[in-house]
Amino acid sequence: MLASDQIEELISLVASLDREAMIQQFSSYRGSFPLDFTNEFLAGVSLDRLRHIFLAICLQNQRFPEIEAESACEAVA
Repeated sequence: MLASDQIEELISLVASLDREAMIQQFSSYRGSFPLDFTNEFLAGVSLDRLRHIFLAICLQNQRFPEIEAESACEAVA
């Protein structure tokens, strides 16, 4: 189970991702169940909703997304 400080870090990380990074995460996230969202859905839903859904997926899986080092640095900046 993620500790409260890890959950806060996860929330900050997900909140910092832009739409392109979010869509990439939906296609590459390795969880305990497959993610099957259409491109039309991912393109049409608001960025805030994408973040909300992805955060819920991460919390359900108790797993951080794998973000490339360069993307993570940009997200923190």
